[in-house]
Amino acid sequence: MSNETVRLTASEENELRSRARSRTLPAGEVRRARLLLMLAEGKSYQMIQAELPCDATFIVRWKQRFLKDRLAGLYARHPGRAVEKRTPKMEARILEWTRRRPRDGSTHWSTRKLAEHLGVHHMMVARVWKRARLQPQRIERYMMSDDPDFEQKAADVIGLYVKPPQHAVVFCVDEKTSVQALDRLDPVLPLAPGRAERHGFEYYRHGTLSLYAALNTKTGEVIGSTAPRHTSQEFVAFLADVVASQPRGREIHIIADNFSAHKTKLVQQFLDSHPKVKLHYTPTYSSWLNQVELWFAKVERDVIARGVFTSVTDLKRKLMNYIRRYNETSRPIKWKYTDVSNRISASNSTVTILSQR
Repeated sequence: MSNETVRLTASEENELRSRARSRTLPAGEVRRARLLLMLAEGKSYQMIQAELPCDATFIVRWKQRFLKDRLAGLYARHPGRAVEKRTPKMEARILEWTRRRPRDGSTHWSTRKLAEHLGVHHMMVARVWKRARLQPQRIERYMMSDDPDFEQKAADVIGLYVKPPQHAVVFCVDEKTSVQALDRLDPVLPLAPGRAERHGFEYYRHGTLSLYAALNTKTGEVIGSTAPRHTSQEFVAFLADVVASQPRGREIHIIADNFSAHKTKLVQQFLDSHPKVKLHYTPTYSSWLNQVELWFAKVERDVIARGVFTSVTDLKRKLMNYIRRYNETSRPIKWKYTDVSNRISASNSTVTILSQR
């Protein structure tokens, strides 16, 4: 062991004290600065080993390096990991394996699991995925229409949106079934800075109802009604309300889905008795073509999902009040055809929906 005494200049002492107090420097640099300050104060090796803690080899090593190179010798000499270069060949290999199934039975790769399999660093896998815009942990769902007349029906519906008949009104009609009137058993804790609104886990069911809605595609206004069930009788009664809301003799086009209650003899009798009402059905599994579905999603977010309802009557009152307030500032949903050179098909739909808000 070297018996030479450590003496610090004023500038060296200031620098070492600054490093020893730092909360941002690496822990190793802080530890070495404390060691040199203790040596300069004349503390013994036993005292330093107890206070840091460390062993005698650590003390001797850094004391000798400081005596030789002063502050310049207090840097870590770890060789570190060799820098991996992302070559096109390696990137192609990562992308190829990303599209395969892992052999451990899991459904997708993680960066660390794939990196271990390929013998590379997980950050290289992350950078390759980011560049290729791959997110194996995510999944999106879709539903393919099996309607043989998909193109014809879709063109009919989109035509009513893009170029509706003159002197006619177009409504998108559907029902949101089994809306639950849920009452929380525990009080709702309001939101506060740094804390989200909290609801108790337990709830009480007061019952359900169905919400019928007709969205005017020109104005964005909604005609709403509630019913205890969603049968053909309720649907026809709602269609009668829609007809009654319009001037006598006006042509009315109604877009609806293929729900069985929309195609009964009772519905056909209603259409026969109201020749000005035309019913247009969307293709099967194509609810995205019905604009009122966008409005139902908004009602779910704004009223139902976090709502507290003391009864079915309370639920009905709050839904109808929301519809009245909504109609005061309603705006139409904007549709546009992004590429008119492409035909509508079950595998290639080019309609873009622009939300109201």
